[in-house]
Amino acid sequence: MPKGYWVARVDVADAERYKDYVAANAVAFAKYGARFLVRGGRFENPEGGSRSRNVVIEFPSYQTALDCWNSPEYQRALAIRAPISTGDVIIVEGYDGPQPA
Repeated sequence: MPKGYWVARVDVADAERYKDYVAANAVAFAKYGARFLVRGGRFENPEGGSRSRNVVIEFPSYQTALDCWNSPEYQRALAIRAPISTGDVIIVEGYDGPQPA
């Protein structure tokens, strides 16, 4: 079964209050087996638009990624983040097929 991923791009307006969001989202992420693959860090933007912060979170399955987003635990965290940031988030199913040779 393919894994699921959150791919997020976020501009944070209040870095101090964002720390409260990070503390709150840890509850949901632990419950749903989330694993950060990208959490900020340097980046180049060779095409299209960007935001200041990029995050990729891996989940055991696509359904688990959806369940985490819809959970009361994450929705509480999101209520903290929403007023202090602007973001784009997609939830996508991973790929288990053939790779280039």
